[in-house]
Amino acid sequence: MPHEMVSAYTLVIGEDADSPSVTVHTTADDAWSALDREIRDRCGMRARPRRAVDSDNASRLADAWRAADPESRYWQVTAHRLPIMLPELARPRAVAAR
Repeated sequence: MPHEMVSAYTLVIGEDADSPSVTVHTTADDAWSALDREIRDRCGMRARPRRAVDSDNASRLADAWRAADPESRYWQVTAHRLPIMLPELARPRAVAAR
């Protein structure tokens, strides 16, 4: 069976006292937005207005959150390329040359 590659992004965030929160996202923008939302929620900050979240700003915010307790707080956004099996029935048909 042939394989196709898909992208996935995982966000891991946690503190020693609790088990980590792990979420999977289909785009990098979704993962960075989720990091921004989670950190703002943990810090009691108001949510960002609906607009694109910059990965640099989200990572700076997360780093500041972690700096308050670097021994127990952690976060990570990781990109993955995952092979999935794709049955022949799901492949688009090749157009026959005339």
